[in-house]
Amino acid sequence: MPQTKPYQPLLLRLLHNINTILTIGAIITGFLVYDSWDGRFGSLGITRVNRDLIDIHGTFGFFISFVALPIFLIYCWNAGRQRLIQASTFKQLGNVGTPVWWYALQRITNTLVLLAALFSVISGKFQDENWLPQGELNHIAYYIHLIAWVVIVIALLMHLLMSAKIGGFPLLLSMLDTTYRPNDSPRLWCQKIVNLFQKK
Repeated sequence: MPQTKPYQPLLLRLLHNINTILTIGAIITGFLVYDSWDGRFGSLGITRVNRDLIDIHGTFGFFISFVALPIFLIYCWNAGRQRLIQASTFKQLGNVGTPVWWYALQRITNTLVLLAALFSVISGKFQDENWLPQGELNHIAYYIHLIAWVVIVIALLMHLLMSAKIGGFPLLLSMLDTTYRPNDSPRLWCQKIVNLFQKK
């Protein structure tokens, strides 16, 4: 396990953590909505029928789909592209058990998390908030959204496990660090964004 904590760009940490908080909030409220109104595939029975849960879940979905996720996707596609699937990623999967194999799996997992998040928000847009209160539980869009919930939970767990495997606790803790280097100051972000688009 690495003994030193790796440095993560401040903007990456900020966007990553905002998306993480919103996604976990959506996962929890999504389950509570299911547990309250449905529960056909297993239920904890910890909630009562509550329309407010649907609104709260929708609020998380709104901020993810229109604010946090789009900005994070732009960042990942530009500055964070090396953390996602590369042209050589699947070739590296042939080196089973080697460090490059684990890094390839991490890139696949990182990409899967983003795709799962997209799958979740897109399927959520096809939902009607009145379906569950009216007892309409057999809409295809609702089933797709339930599957999306399962996929995003699995993807996040895989992302956490792969990050722990690659970098151990130092890597996990580095995402919570609040310090930053002088060349990573928020005051320089505007110019970096301008430079990023000028390169295109």
